[in-house]
Amino acid sequence: MSQRYVLLNKPYDVLCQFTDSTGERQTLADFCEVPRVYPVGRLDRDSEGLVMLTNDGWMQHRLSDPRYDHPKTYWAQVEGIPDAAALQHLRDGVQVWDDFKSRPAKVRLLEGEPDLPPRNPPIRYRAQIPTSWIELILTEGRNRQVRRMTAAVGFPTLRLVRMKIGPFELGSLKPGQWRDLTREERGRLPKR
Repeated sequence: MSQRYVLLNKPYDVLCQFTDSTGERQTLADFCEVPRVYPVGRLDRDSEGLVMLTNDGWMQHRLSDPRYDHPKTYWAQVEGIPDAAALQHLRDGVQVWDDFKSRPAKVRLLEGEPDLPPRNPPIRYRAQIPTSWIELILTEGRNRQVRRMTAAVGFPTLRLVRMKIGPFELGSLKPGQWRDLTREERGRLPKR
């Protein structure tokens, strides 16, 4: 069996798996018909963006294990406008759980609203509270980590989109679209 490497733009409210025991929720199988591929890491149901799928177990482990420091880039729409102290706190690492402090992250405030497809349903809108977008680059990926990090510094996440996994970018994929890695992109995969 040849190795497949697929990039998928996971829509909001879709489980990052291929089956749903209740049969009531959308899964990756509703968008990608490539057989016997599995996600490299996870995105929560209420998060959107880039998911890599592969049938290469070694690569799946290599790209998702935090030991290998593969960066993952997220754009988070947060409630409020983080000040310099909050951004620095995110950069330094945040105590997320009693026994876990996030690794230092690269963080910057994005200028304006990024050009992303609208989310369905849209985020809640509150006239008295502005929102802003920040970019976070993490080398780990714990359950709901970005959301917990931004909440810990006082700026809850309203929308979360993963833009990159290592050198692989979401690019122009629309929600629900997928494509195989190009030959050039396959050359950027970690070597065995």
